[in-house]
Formats: sequence, structure tokens, C-alpha cells
Amino acid sequence: MADVVLRPIDPTEFPAFFRTLTETFGEDPTDVAREHDLKVFESDRSLAGFDGDQIVATAGIYTRDMTLPGGPKPVAGVTVVSVAPTHRRRGLLTEMMRRQLTELHESQREPVAALWAAEGPIYGRFGYGLAASRAVLSGTTSALRLAPGTDIGTGRIRLVTAEEARPHLAEVYEQVRLTQIGWLDRRDGWWDHRLHDPEAWRDGATSLRFALNTEEDGRVTGYAFYRLKQFWNSHKDAEVIVVEIAATNPQAYAALWSFLANIDLFPVMRKRIAAVDEPLRHQLLDPRGLQMEILDSLWVRLADVGGALADRTYATDIDVVFEVADHFCPWNAGRWRLRGGPDGASCSPTRDPADLAVSAADLGAAYLGGTRLATLALAGRVVELRPGALAAANRAFAADHEPWCPEVF
Repeated sequence: MADVVLRPIDPTEFPAFFRTLTETFGEDPTDVAREHDLKVFESDRSLAGFDGDQIVATAGIYTRDMTLPGGPKPVAGVTVVSVAPTHRRRGLLTEMMRRQLTELHESQREPVAALWAAEGPIYGRFGYGLAASRAVLSGTTSALRLAPGTDIGTGRIRLVTAEEARPHLAEVYEQVRLTQIGWLDRRDGWWDHRLHDPEAWRDGATSLRFALNTEEDGRVTGYAFYRLKQFWNSHKDAEVIVVEIAATNPQAYAALWSFLANIDLFPVMRKRIAAVDEPLRHQLLDPRGLQMEILDSLWVRLADVGGALADRTYATDIDVVFEVADHFCPWNAGRWRLRGGPDGASCSPTRDPADLAVSAADLGAAYLGGTRLATLALAGRVVELRPGALAAANRAFAADHEPWCPEVF
């Protein structure tokens, strides 16, 4: 580590930064991909490891809002993390993670960091907890028929161009993301980023198709964008690949799924990122027709325990003292008193006796309301020190729906 200097890059150094990142992940850097990433890249929030004039490690942060219990709040979206194979096992990743979290704490810019992990074991040792899972959906379209009587409203599905769809996508998404825990804002260049569709990224599928659910009065209440993938040697495997679907009411949501399951010549449906509590299963004639594989998605780190716990609301009134263990961010270690409820919260250091003993990583896991404190206690990761404290905190931290994030960042 002594021969490597960590610092942010300036914009002129982005090509070298991008080359190290992509090659480390086993990809070939291309001009199209580089220019695509540059549109949302924040050089002032980047971190690169320089061995002489060579970049050998990368990390960055996206400035985003994420919907927490209670509404959207600023969250540091940790991204583009890599260490070149020539420089592994030297502590570079640890130092980049430590520097990111220290700067978040000292600047008080965002008390929470979140990321998608390339591998499951990596980020727990830096205090990140598994806060949200995702479902990978699949099924034959013949088995994805809605149950008789399912209300699909009185709107109609229209296929439109990307240009026509764009403002409607943004409007519907904005309405939904305000209440869907784990969803991110898409201001600035993020819609361009989400809809970027070069042929090289399609893996043999078509370009994006756009479907809008339009009501009789002209309002768009839902959308889906998807691809079609044909297998000419095996027609039975041809796929509808659903990239994103959102709607402002259950009727529009059902109508869009009904449309996707009835596209001729494509008997298989797949969606690789969906909610664990996906409502589609409960709209089907045969719930077994929808196959679900559960994987991890968002990992959350409380860079500032007090600020993070005060930033969200709670399902029920809560007054609890946490004994927090945090070897990686020692400023978080100690006792914190959380008082809060549906209207807001406060959290500050205290000398009062602790009610629950927990690590910062497990507080991060519970933060979005998906991973239950009671589940963590059964796993031996949360210890109840005052009878009744665990049940009360478990109820307060819980969310109405499972958190999830529809995009990898």
C-alpha cells in the first residue's frame, strides 16, 4: 500500500480509470461504454489508486436520493469499485472503503451509503449489511394467465417509441418511487443512463420496446419496457425479457403483465430484478406459474449511526438504546438512544443502559425494513438486553412492503 497513492481523479483521467475498472471485471473497454458512464460519473467523488502514473484501483460515489421509510433522502451510491489483479491483497480496497466512509462522516453529506455487491462476502467486513433482496422471475407465458375476474381497468396498452415514452416513464416512475422503499431518483442524466441501449449490450435480443397503459382520459398510469429474444433453433425458448415495469395503480400493473404474457411467438418470460413480494404472483390463476429465485441486492452501511437512524421514520413509536459495535468506523461505536415514530425520529449518544446489542452492519441490514431485527436475533447477531426491547424495535423498523431497487448502480 505504501507505493500506491489514493486520490480523486480529474475528468481527463477518466479513460484510464475506466480502462482499469472494465479490465478488472473481465470486460473490454469501449468508447460507447466509456462515454455512457461518463455522463453520470462524478469525478469529485471518485477515488483512484495510483502506482506511479498507473491507476490500479477505483471507487466512486453517485449522488442520489433513495426512498427510505418516510420518504426520499440523500444516500451515497457507492459504485465502480475495483482493484487490479496485480495489486490485490495489499489493503487497497480496505483503505478506499475507510476513506469513503470517513469523508461521509466528516462532511455530514450523507449518513447512509448503499451499493450492489459483485460478490457476497466482500462488504460485510466494512460494515455493510444485506438490506434488500431481489427476485429473479421466470415462467412460461401460458402459465402466467391472470385469474378470472382480475381487474385490469379500462385503459389500453399502446406501443410507442422511446422518445414518446420518455416523459411518461419519468412521470409514472416519480409517482411510484416516492413510496417504494429502495428506489432511487433519476434526475440529471439518469434517465439517459437507464435507457441507454447499444446493440452490443443486448445479448442477441432486440432493442427496447415500450408499452404504456393509457386511460380513457389520456393519462398514462403505467409502463413496461422489455426486449424480445428469439432462438431460431428452439422456438419454445424464445423470451420476453422484462427490464422494468411500474404502475400507479393495481389495475394498470395487472394490464401490463397481461400484455407481456400474451405476446405471440415468445413463450418464456424473464425479469432479473423484481420485488421479493412481487404482487403478480397473487394475480395469477396458478401462482406456481411464476418461478422466483431470491438473490441479494442492496447492501447498506450507516456512515453516521445517529444521522442515519434519525433520517427515517418508524412504523410504531420506539424508544430504545442500542449498544453499537463498529470496528471499522469507531465514531459509531457506543450507546445510541433512538426515539421516533411515524412522524420522525431523533438519535443521539447516551449513557443510559443498553436495550439491544447490535453491530453497525446489522443496523444497516435492518435499516430499510426488509431484514428483520428478530431474524437477526435468531441468527445470533442481535442480543436483547432488556426483555421486550427486541419485539418493540422489530415492529418499529418493519416496512409495509419489501424494499428493492429496480436498477444496478
